Amino acid sequence: MSGDMTVEGVRLSRPEKILFPEDGVSKADLATYYSRVAGRMLPFLRDRPISMTRFPDGITGHSFVQKNVPEYFPDWMRRVEVKKQDGIVEHVICDKAATLVYLANQACIEPHAFLSRAGRLDFPDQLIIDLDPPGEERFPDARRAALWVRELLEGDLGLRGYVRTTGGNGLHVHVPLNRQAGFDAVRDFAHQVARVLAARHPDVLTAEQRKDKRGDRVYLDMMRNGYAQTAVASYAVRARTGATVATPLSWEEAEDDGLTPRRFTIRSVLDREPPGPWDGFARHAQGLTKAADRLAALADPV
Repeated sequence: MSGDMTVEGVRLSRPEKILFPEDGVSKADLATYYSRVAGRMLPFLRDRPISMTRFPDGITGHSFVQKNVPEYFPDWMRRVEVKKQDGIVEHVICDKAATLVYLANQACIEPHAFLSRAGRLDFPDQLIIDLDPPGEERFPDARRAALWVRELLEGDLGLRGYVRTTGGNGLHVHVPLNRQAGFDAVRDFAHQVARVLAARHPDVLTAEQRKDKRGDRVYLDMMRNGYAQTAVASYAVRARTGATVATPLSWEEAEDDGLTPRRFTIRSVLDREPPGPWDGFARHAQGLTKAADRLAALADPV
């Protein structure tokens, strides 16, 4: 493939350029994928500032994370100003398929999204429990951990959680929130969840931040639950051999011993029936007040 190509009204430059050498995935393939998956992906991106992880020479070359919107980005792309310690950063917001395609044309393979939305950036609408094993061979432990997380959330705390692959070695469990608690309160709650889970399953799980103290246990990473932190977007392609995709799962899929972190790729994930197992995610937004009281009782039993 060579020459001009237009997807969602966006003219691609060098559409034939290979971004995934071992898989033969080109820029055109990436842009076409994001066009086709937009209907499922955009509900999880609307109103969220985006950080762009760009690979101008493909996944084996130099990469960089870009938060600010370059001056040459077109005027039709939506932007939002985000406060930082020493000023303001203007981020892209993905609210249309053409934006996803334009980012793909900029070799942004992985869009990463805020846990909060424009209008109330200080108040997250989700909490993320990142289950990070030391390697792909420990993925079965991460899968078990996700089920333990569900047990704690639903059985003990009365909260609904959603699970997904990350396209990497682990899993994420997301808890939709009603935007009533600020980031400090949500992060404190998340760390308490990690401590309770690590205490229940000390041979498999750890909340220890130092890598040299984790051993071969799954790390309960709660660091994403802070202001201006990001997580890879659902249905985003990962810059890994295999072109894996961060994919929302049903809990039944997470219970399957045969689940692997590489099951869903740019070439297979669109075979899944839309709208997907996270349909209704935002409608199940929850508060943390009652759950926090229950969690405190579990952490400090009388």
